[in-house]
Amino acid sequence: MNNNDIIKGTDFKRYWYKDIREITDLKEMLRGSAELYGSNPAFWVKKKRGEEYKAVNYELLQHDVDSLGTLLIKMGLEGQRIAVMGQNCYEWIVSYLAVINGTGVVVPIDKELSGDEIANLLRAGDAHTIFCTRQECKKLKGITEIENLIVMEFYGDRTDINEPIEVPEFDAETYKNLVGDVNVFSWRAMLKEGERLLQEGNRDFVDHDIYPDIMSVILFTSGTTGNPKGVMLSHRNITTNIMDVCRICQVYESDKTLSILPIHHTYECTLGMLLVLYRGASTAFCEGLKFITQNMKEAQNTFIIVVPRVLEMVYDSILKGVAKQGKEKTFNRALKLNKAMKKVGINVSRKLFATVINALGGKLRVVITGAAALNPTILRAFEDFGITVLQGYGMTECTPLISGTPGIAPNERYIKAGSVGTVVDGGEVKIVDMDEDGIGEILFRGPNVMLGYYNMPEETAKVMEPDGFMHTGDLGYVDKRGWLYLTGRKKNVIVTKTGENVYPEEIEDAIMGYPFIEECMVFAHDDNGEETVGIQILPMMENVKEKIGHEPTEEELVDFFTDLVKDFNLKLSAYKRIKSIFVRKADFVRTTTRKVKRQENPLSEETIIGYKG
Repeated sequence: MNNNDIIKGTDFKRYWYKDIREITDLKEMLRGSAELYGSNPAFWVKKKRGEEYKAVNYELLQHDVDSLGTLLIKMGLEGQRIAVMGQNCYEWIVSYLAVINGTGVVVPIDKELSGDEIANLLRAGDAHTIFCTRQECKKLKGITEIENLIVMEFYGDRTDINEPIEVPEFDAETYKNLVGDVNVFSWRAMLKEGERLLQEGNRDFVDHDIYPDIMSVILFTSGTTGNPKGVMLSHRNITTNIMDVCRICQVYESDKTLSILPIHHTYECTLGMLLVLYRGASTAFCEGLKFITQNMKEAQNTFIIVVPRVLEMVYDSILKGVAKQGKEKTFNRALKLNKAMKKVGINVSRKLFATVINALGGKLRVVITGAAALNPTILRAFEDFGITVLQGYGMTECTPLISGTPGIAPNERYIKAGSVGTVVDGGEVKIVDMDEDGIGEILFRGPNVMLGYYNMPEETAKVMEPDGFMHTGDLGYVDKRGWLYLTGRKKNVIVTKTGENVYPEEIEDAIMGYPFIEECMVFAHDDNGEETVGIQILPMMENVKEKIGHEPTEEELVDFFTDLVKDFNLKLSAYKRIKSIFVRKADFVRTTTRKVKRQENPLSEETIIGYKG
């Protein structure tokens, strides 16, 4: 591929699924799904942790969205920016849809942020009304930007439209004392009042026109302090991406997913919520990372959407279970037998690994992963278990998907384990400023590209070209057949004194093949004025102790990883070799999707055990 050659999504039409219902906005999408799948489960909810999941059907979901939206307009909030923040729950998605489908502009907020950061985002997004789950309300203390606080409390377990809405006692003064002098409302009470207005014939929300190409969402991607960037998305951005994802991944009406990732992220919201509703499938809410396997058994979900770190955790759990039972040899024999039988066209993966499948709920058939590179070893392992793994690449500015591995092309998917797939149907990719290896910056153009950054025309101009192509900031290349590969972030590249480029992510993916490393970060280390390759390593202590035979001292731990890196360096070109090794005693600072925050993990005595260079 040459500089500026354009790869179009239409080049891969032979791979796409064809059963696509055309939609232009989310209001049309939800109404269509309610008509097609009215009595089917849309969500699976729990009133309390540990209880059984109960189904909320499409008819009730549509009714609740209409009820809440009707009252929001009655309250005079039409056209306003309204924030939604909190735990993944039914109330969150109903609030999101009630805002975006006729009330105003929705502003999803990360519940893990500090009070000052939340205040900054509300100010930057011009949002003065916020939906917030009860536990997170304490973070809103003293935020003067808030005029209206709507508390989403998990009471009531209505699963049928004919059941009355439960509205227990609600003490608004408690929240006023906690947050400040604001108007405080009960989510359930609002829902009930909105339902009454609907029954009386109020159709202000139901008949509200949707304009698919105007700003309907503001999503903050980074910079929660200072001047944060708010990505402006439209209904068409989202609906186009939903349809494109469904061309790559076949989701059935009978499918069920488990919502694990934070719902404010466009990856989870678009793919894990809205896409599922579009296809008439259902979503159960996970109760937390430590409950993933338990909730999978309870929900018996057929697919999950995760980041690689979560999949790595699940894979490690599987291997530990095998080791605990002393069945490593049986497990490895099954892997070899499975590979041999696949070569002659016989696939008995799910039978051979029935124990693994059952540990994951018994019905898991597809894993969709993105947001970072997935170790090919883990991809192949899940394929060996009989679980299809689809990798995607995207960013918030693209709503999010740019490319994905088509589920309809299993041979391509397996052979190209290191690839993030082919360009989505409506998109185009080109690589610019290539080096001698064909690696350059990835540019993308398509109907799912954002409208721009909110109130930041200069920042928008930095990433948007006049012809509509957007600079992703990611580096990669395209092979002869048009499959896309990522090598790293442009801003993370390490330039050696001889002028060669070192891509940290490439080295990280390779060294993570060692079972003694839980996480690592390759970075540019200033060694007496020279930029060299350094690495911070978070040990997988259980495996290290087993290898050494005892609890290692700090000195032994540093020596252990020094020897490991020396062995690893023999596999690398001389200019890529790691010169400085830092062993961590504390976890990395991470995002809510478990990605390492590179700029927020400096070397310090509080985090580093020792160093060899």
